[in-house]
Amino acid sequence: MKHLLFALAACASLITAPARADMVEEILGQQILPGMQALADSSHRLAQAAELICRPGASPLRRAYREAFDNWIRVSHLRFGPTEADNRAFALAFWPDSRGKTPKTLVRHMRAADPALLTPEGFAQSSIAGRGFYALEFMYFDPDFSAARPTEYRCALVAAMARDIATNAAAIHQDWRDSYAQQMRNGTGRYTDKTEVKQELYKALNTGLQLLADMRLGRPLGTFDRPRPKRAEAWRSGRSQHHILLSLQSLRPLALALADDNAPLRAHLEAEFDKAIARATALDDPRLSGVSNPAKRLRIEALQQEVNDLRALIESELGPSLGVLAGFNSLDGD
Repeated sequence: MKHLLFALAACASLITAPARADMVEEILGQQILPGMQALADSSHRLAQAAELICRPGASPLRRAYREAFDNWIRVSHLRFGPTEADNRAFALAFWPDSRGKTPKTLVRHMRAADPALLTPEGFAQSSIAGRGFYALEFMYFDPDFSAARPTEYRCALVAAMARDIATNAAAIHQDWRDSYAQQMRNGTGRYTDKTEVKQELYKALNTGLQLLADMRLGRPLGTFDRPRPKRAEAWRSGRSQHHILLSLQSLRPLALALADDNAPLRAHLEAEFDKAIARATALDDPRLSGVSNPAKRLRIEALQQEVNDLRALIESELGPSLGVLAGFNSLDGD
């Protein structure tokens, strides 16, 4: 009876709901293209600030870093197309870094003090582990690097890192704007039809939720006997909980848009995302250090379960409604 009522409600929604914009066009116009432009614009401002300001604790510099990093997290689930080209996503965000390659690379850079590394061409050829937002976090928030000497080289290196972020962000935005968005609109290029486009977007949603459950929450949780708070994402800058919220807030509109005119499913997804967002907000644990406290850990585990429930919902109801499967993603095999 429950399934019959759900089906009847879905049919009624098709009759009474006003016509909505094409699903793919809505996602491109309201989410992807504005998101990529915001990333490019804020990364450009970060590069400008890093060129002018060397002091890591300076408010304008911190603000520029926060804004650019926020905009990356908002689109970080879109790991395909222009983001995938030339390893741009890894150059922006080398995380998780399970072997500690980022600090080792930065130590080598500072010891060598090679002027060739400071050129755009030289830095673009350097190790990905020393590039992007997470490497810059070390330089701004880890005292071993934020006060490293020689000061002049550190300042120039940080400026080169920020310019590299801006270059990659601009290239991603340009490719989306100039060609890739049109391929998705038409189901051409790497896509044979619109179904493959929908599958790509569905896979991005599923990947985003998997990253959230397994990496952003799972890595610091570790096990009850061995929690790993220092494996939380961006804990040095106190952004771990913030990234969880940004991720949920950006995945929510994608899920709702993919539900299209299926009003009951949209309502179900909306309610489940809102529950997860409320639970994430209530954590009040910027670095997720609460994984080591039994009472706080329980709340983090409950959030992880909420996210896994969301994944199960999209796989059991959203995928079939689109006629697609999750397929492989960039996290498979890691």
